[in-house]
Amino acid sequence: MKLIILDRDGVINHDSDHFIKSPYEWHPIPGSIEAIASLNLSGWKVAVATNQSGVARGLFDSHTLDLIHQSMYFHLEKCNAKIDYLVCCQHGPDDNCNCRKPRPGMYQQIALKFDCSLLNVPVVGDSKRDLDAASAVGAQPILVRTGKGERSIAAGGLPSETIIFADLQEAVKAILASYDDSMVQLR
Repeated sequence: MKLIILDRDGVINHDSDHFIKSPYEWHPIPGSIEAIASLNLSGWKVAVATNQSGVARGLFDSHTLDLIHQSMYFHLEKCNAKIDYLVCCQHGPDDNCNCRKPRPGMYQQIALKFDCSLLNVPVVGDSKRDLDAASAVGAQPILVRTGKGERSIAAGGLPSETIIFADLQEAVKAILASYDDSMVQLR
């Protein structure tokens, strides 16, 4: 099975330092929806793992988060694209849960859902915590420069195996061009 894991804010949609708090604030990054459609057409399963601490912080509730995801699904459907599995951590940074990235809990949930190993599975994120969680499960960390990506590069400390691309569309093109049935060979 070909599986890819994506972060949401900053990878699929524009991010905000003030959180995406309503469906009206959810706007796809140019090319991201088409990139997901390309993955779907090539037989890839697409999972999304997203920290959404805005719920724990009281900035929006679970119902609003569902509406935000409905907006995402609407944009995907317009391009015949789909997300096969979505997992969210709604805990705050001080809740000490195992699901909030940089901990690997959400990625482990994805592995259980698809009954697979995450070894060398591409994980695309825009922050160090996305990549640290990927590294913890043996996945291939991929950083995009969109969202918080440039800040993450400037801050340093990324896992040594991190590969960097301009955006999701560029990352997906490289993944599709270099995939062989045993693993992603991007180096």
